[in-house]
Amino acid sequence: MSFPVHRPRRLRKTELLRGLVRETRLTVANFIYPMFVCPGAIVRQEVSSMPGVFQQSADKIVEDCREVESLGIRGVILFGLPETKDPRGASSLQKDGVVQRAIEAIRKAKLNLIVITDVCLCEYTDHGHCGVIENGEVANDATLEILAEQSLSHARAGADIVAPSDMMDGRVAAIRKKLDENKFADLPILSYAAKYCSSFYGPFREAADSAPQFGDRRSYQMDSANSREALKEVALDLEEGADMIMVKPALPYLDIITRVRREFSVPVAAYNVSGEYSMVKAAAQKGWLDEKRAALEILTGIQRAGADVILTYHAKDAARWLK
Repeated sequence: MSFPVHRPRRLRKTELLRGLVRETRLTVANFIYPMFVCPGAIVRQEVSSMPGVFQQSADKIVEDCREVESLGIRGVILFGLPETKDPRGASSLQKDGVVQRAIEAIRKAKLNLIVITDVCLCEYTDHGHCGVIENGEVANDATLEILAEQSLSHARAGADIVAPSDMMDGRVAAIRKKLDENKFADLPILSYAAKYCSSFYGPFREAADSAPQFGDRRSYQMDSANSREALKEVALDLEEGADMIMVKPALPYLDIITRVRREFSVPVAAYNVSGEYSMVKAAAQKGWLDEKRAALEILTGIQRAGADVILTYHAKDAARWLK
């Protein structure tokens, strides 16, 4: 018998020993912090369902980015709340749009941050869907040129990475073509390749004012029961020119992160989404769990599953805790 010769507890006796043999080491360098940009100046409105997360004007975004930089977090991803909405999300293309202004403000402040922009229409359309509507349905091909133009607008404003989250078929190819034709061949695309239709997006839809006004997103976001399909989606996006891929959400899809990590030799991101964040916050406020321990355990689990990059609203708190 192996016992008592083999005693795994020997290496768990102290924190120094546990740290010495730790297999997964969570670091701030893996984090991307999501931010919500709104119109105006000196605006900082907390999202009621996401304590500690704010809708902010570009000037306040810059202030927050200074803190993000100081904590050693390498980048942010920007979501926009436009002044006006219409059926085709035209405001997402404007040179002086909310996201474009925020990018320029961050660049002007000379912050050492990677600026990623979410590319989608849901925040900009009056119907809240991720594509244009034709005959009562989300029209895939009619949406592609708008997404490509939105990406180009973000590139011209100074984005480091564009991240299409819409889940339209062919959007990576359309964006890559548009960027290459306009001398942005070196701009990377981080594709939300395996984005599932999830109940965990609820708080985000308040933060981004992006809830669909009719129906749901099941016709274009992935079915939560499917895993092989995720590998197909990732393969297609890489074939179309994606440089990095994302799995979203993270916690219910750790198996997907692992399968993608094993199958593909590209950077893999995972989005620790709003509902996952808000559950921890709500339970901590009730005294039902320790927020710090729970959040760090979750983030470690996401990294252990295979994520190279973690988009998380816990990023600033986790950065402080890890110090």
